Amino acid sequence: MKKLRKLYFIGLFALLLAPFTVFAADGTRYLVKSNSQFWKKTFNARHDFKDGFTADLNDWQFRFGKILGVSIEPVGILQVLPEQEVKEVKAVKGMVKTRLLPSDQTPWGIESIYNDVNIAKTSGGDGVKVAIVDTGVTVGHPDLKARISKCKDFTNLRFPVVNGKCEDKNGHGTHVAGVILADGGADGLGIYGVAPAAVLYALKACSLNGTCYADDVAAAIKNAADDGANIINLSLGSDRPSVLIDEAVNYAVSKGVLVVAAAGNDGPYPESIDYPAAKSNVVAIGAFDSNFKIADWSSRGINSQTVPLVIEEKDMELAAPGVNIESTWNNGGYAVLSGTSMASPFVAGLVAKLWSDFSLEPDPAQAVREFLHKIVFDIDLPGEDNTSGFGFARVPLPIPQP
Repeated sequence: MKKLRKLYFIGLFALLLAPFTVFAADGTRYLVKSNSQFWKKTFNARHDFKDGFTADLNDWQFRFGKILGVSIEPVGILQVLPEQEVKEVKAVKGMVKTRLLPSDQTPWGIESIYNDVNIAKTSGGDGVKVAIVDTGVTVGHPDLKARISKCKDFTNLRFPVVNGKCEDKNGHGTHVAGVILADGGADGLGIYGVAPAAVLYALKACSLNGTCYADDVAAAIKNAADDGANIINLSLGSDRPSVLIDEAVNYAVSKGVLVVAAAGNDGPYPESIDYPAAKSNVVAIGAFDSNFKIADWSSRGINSQTVPLVIEEKDMELAAPGVNIESTWNNGGYAVLSGTSMASPFVAGLVAKLWSDFSLEPDPAQAVREFLHKIVFDIDLPGEDNTSGFGFARVPLPIPQP
């Protein structure tokens, strides 16, 4: 009996050291489909989900779990969605030492969404909490620092979440934040976003190179919802859906959060909309240029194949400025980017600006979403279409007083 037991463990050890043919190559992050405390402790669980937990596993750990019958599968990877290379705005030094100035305090996208070519500064969004799940945010940027309420890092390999850390080494998240709520800075010399009085939750879930593990994104979404966010912006995506992100988005929506996401940059190919924007409970945003022409690379939905005026899976919902967008950058200055990543925050900012008008509704998120459909400017085919959905939602013009 002892000899058989010895042979069993020798055989098991040999299996662990042998090449494992089903070893997945999509990074080292896995979803372990078990709620066993033994496996959570053994594998140093990172984030908990309905179907199990995620963890960073080495080759040996992966083999060990598979041999003992544990279901393990790779966690999906998403990407932030700028379309073109960054063009940093040439530094213009202000009166204050080291203060950099934008080329335009209210760039064309702001003029468009406010429907005012002479706008000098923006307003609104007072106290509305907007979570940006992205590459982080440069908290010291003069046009953003007064807006930041929460700053968390979900990419740290030692700890699943680190409070007070959200440094943006990529720049993408800082750019997105500026579009939504840049406030011009204390001196009023900086750039303005759509809703400069909104509150920012800067949640870093993407790395320096712009890649994002689905479990980190999902954990950030859930965290934002638990912290009372009203709006979540996701300027990131993937060709494939993620069960982890689906779970997180559903959770956030159930708590009254409106989720806005970039549709992707895979156009002009049909049915090219990315996830999570393709989900019916997420507001999918396409991009257009300063001539109100849909960008060729902006992903397409399937609106022409689904029920008219009803948002279904893979439908485009709205379009917004997304070509040559100037906004805040992680060097304390400004940069010009293009992509549906830049279009999504225009809508998130508009929602923040409008939110207070619907705060007494039973479901403010749904009420604002439906209102957006009523204030659109049709920029493509008449009615709902695959490129711009309902159209371009803008700040409503004030009603003239008698």
